[in-house]
Amino acid sequence: MAKSANQKLKLLYLCRYLLRRSDEDHPVTVAQMIEYLARQDIAAERKSVYDDMEALRLFGLDVQAVRVGSATGYFIGQRDFQLPELKLLVDAVQSSRFITEKKSLELIGKLEGLASEHQAGELNRQVYVRGRIKTMNESIYYNVDEIHAAIDGDRAVTFRYFDWGVDKKRVWRKEGKRYAVSPWALMWDNENYYLIAYDPQAGDIRHYRVDKMSAIAQTDQPRQGAEAFKKLDMAAYSNSHFGMFSGQVQTVRLSFENALAGPVVDQFGADAHLAPLDDEHFSVTVNVAVNVQFFGWLGGFGTRAKILAPATAAEAMRDHVRALAGLYDQ
Repeated sequence: MAKSANQKLKLLYLCRYLLRRSDEDHPVTVAQMIEYLARQDIAAERKSVYDDMEALRLFGLDVQAVRVGSATGYFIGQRDFQLPELKLLVDAVQSSRFITEKKSLELIGKLEGLASEHQAGELNRQVYVRGRIKTMNESIYYNVDEIHAAIDGDRAVTFRYFDWGVDKKRVWRKEGKRYAVSPWALMWDNENYYLIAYDPQAGDIRHYRVDKMSAIAQTDQPRQGAEAFKKLDMAAYSNSHFGMFSGQVQTVRLSFENALAGPVVDQFGADAHLAPLDDEHFSVTVNVAVNVQFFGWLGGFGTRAKILAPATAAEAMRDHVRALAGLYDQ
């Protein structure tokens, strides 16, 4: 029998067929593999397929053999990603606000390609992307890539930064003038992606939402702020900036009812020291950016939480509450 031009690709086709068509619940037989190869214009005999299965095992593919009636069936056992792991990744992609709806569906489609076609159906059934709150900036992926390249190349970057207007159009900060900062890290916080960078004009570390950055470009200037970033505790930085809103970071002492220990630990971490005040309350001393986001978080506990110190933070909270009450005095 004359060999076709595809004959040298036989092992690769078998590898792809097993990965896509087989799993523990759906083994494929030698006859099915020979039929598949024939459709690729590749001639195969039973003995050669047995040899190919052994070759794939030696290569490192977990090819398992089971009885399928009177025949032998084969399937891929251990994969780089098992089905529960893929479901976890799909959940992460579909729930991420910073990934657009279009890109979410593309990424989930690629994740499905890592499972058998039968398992991919299970992944597809749990996809709930449409209707979720997603970013509108499709260029976020290029932004992330450009930022990583700048960090690897030890280069500063420039970019334009914007907010969304009520008409859903971009409103440029600084009248569209470019920001110039030294990128040091990327942080995923509060369902958004942030660039952690050193601002040489301000002389400190700042953060910027990646999906609100536009026209990122590397410069020929080396990064600055290595010492400032070295001193930065990323976890503490995230915990102290509620919703990643900026504000003056202060050391604040707070009081909570004992039943609120869980939310406090969730926000400030297991290292936060919860000191008993009385039988019903505890205090915690933390560094936070004192701003409306912090007041909103604390106010969500109503009368069950209180700022103890400093007095300036307590006064700011009181003024905030009074201002809110004023909106409803009419």
